[in-house]
Amino acid sequence: MVETFQEGGKPTFVETLDAVEVAKKSGMPLAPIMIYGDDVTHLLTEEGIAYLYKARSLEERQAMIAAVAGVTVIGLRHNPKDTARMRREGLIALPEDLGIRRTDASRELLAAKSIADLVQWSGGLYSPPAKFRSW
Repeated sequence: MVETFQEGGKPTFVETLDAVEVAKKSGMPLAPIMIYGDDVTHLLTEEGIAYLYKARSLEERQAMIAAVAGVTVIGLRHNPKDTARMRREGLIALPEDLGIRRTDASRELLAAKSIADLVQWSGGLYSPPAKFRSW
C-alpha cells in the first residue's frame, strides 16, 4: 500500500532506486533494498490495485504499475487502451470496479489504514526502516 507521492511532493514511483547507486559505489553485488519487485504480489494506491502476481511478462507488470501510479512520471506513461484491457482481464481494478465511487475512495475503507497498522498487526514481525515510516 503506497501513496503515489511522499511527503514534500517526492514521487513514490521512480525509474531507479537510490539503493542501486549505493550498491554500485560501495561494490555490493546486490542493491540494499527490503523487498525485491518480484516478491510484490499486489500494489495498492489511491488510483487502484494492480494484481502483480497475474502479470504474464515484465512489460505487462510495468504497464500494471503505470496504470495505478497516478500523475507520477511512471503513471503518466500508462496507455489508456492497455489500462482498459487490464481492467477487463482482472489484472488491475480501479475504485469503480470494486463498487466504490472515486469521491468516496479513502483509507477509511481499508482494513489497514496505514503502514503503522500493518506493523502493529504483525506483532513486530514487520518493521520498516525509520526512513520509510510516516509516523
